[in-house]
Amino acid sequence: MSAGTAARTPRLKRELLAEASVIALAETFRVLGDTTRVRMLDALSRAELCVCDLAELLGLSESAVSHQLRLLRGMRLVRPRRDGRLVYYALDDQHIVGLFAQGLEQVEERASRRAASRESRVAR
Repeated sequence: MSAGTAARTPRLKRELLAEASVIALAETFRVLGDTTRVRMLDALSRAELCVCDLAELLGLSESAVSHQLRLLRGMRLVRPRRDGRLVYYALDDQHIVGLFAQGLEQVEERASRRAASRESRVAR
């Protein structure tokens, strides 16, 4: 370990995330690591939808959609709104939209770099 690193270590250790924040963040990313839930959150970022609409839109059973919504509600990523017998779902706050936008930007940039790299190899 270099002298500079040793001097910075105590300060950095104090600045690291608290254990509760680490656990909560990891759990959020775990929930977002499922393609079905990502598709559901994408749809809900565009419109408030009921279970039957989500099921039809995504080609899933209503039971499967309800199960996933239960997980998303537990993480406070979506919120319900009752209208008579139907319950409509929407994103709980706009932070998830920003997270999606940043993630999508990263994915698209990576894909663009890979495509450019492939093109340069083919051109050689």
